[in-house]
Amino acid sequence: MWRVLILTLMTGVTACGIADSARAQTAQPAPKAAAKPAAPAAPAAPAAKTAAKPESKPAAVPAAVAGGAEPTLIGQFGTWGAYSATPNGKKVCFALAKPSSSKTNPPNRPRDPAYAFVSTRPAEKVNNEVSVMIGYALKPGSESSVEVGGAAFAMYTQGDGLWIKNAAEEERMVEAMRKSADLVVKGVSAKGTETTDTFSLKGLAQALDRISQDCRR
Repeated sequence: MWRVLILTLMTGVTACGIADSARAQTAQPAPKAAAKPAAPAAPAAPAAKTAAKPESKPAAVPAAVAGGAEPTLIGQFGTWGAYSATPNGKKVCFALAKPSSSKTNPPNRPRDPAYAFVSTRPAEKVNNEVSVMIGYALKPGSESSVEVGGAAFAMYTQGDGLWIKNAAEEERMVEAMRKSADLVVKGVSAKGTETTDTFSLKGLAQALDRISQDCRR
């Protein structure tokens, strides 16, 4: 199940030698439904900004995958890496990026790295599923949102994971991501820390085209 796979995926680092460790992502609850909770919690005050990773380097990614498979970097496009893996004999492909900037309110609160995913899983007939691992346990019952291309998309949350609340909007969201400069994710931690992560979308369209080609094989 991809929700479990993502959890395992985030436990290692790439063969590229990036030293950052990613914390395990909580398994996604069963299928998206419009009834699930979601929506934004915007930070109320200015906060500290983390340094952006160089665009030329891929984000830290899993080395170990369920079933002993190992993700392979098949292309780096701007800030987005395109990867493929074959856990349990079923091919999956995904684009992955870390934020270009992150802010917390209060400032300088510690957290694990955040990641944005766009995943394709042919065996499950899933194409371009968007998810975010936000890097901390979200406040139970809190709301979250993703802003891209002038539009806001309500997200439902569990643990440290975000998924789009209305699955019918996902295709529109991905198209907006292909054409826009940034993706902004807002959330509130279990301790009340407000966060704003900005992901550059430079290279995402090319990364999605690459994984689409690779996952046809």
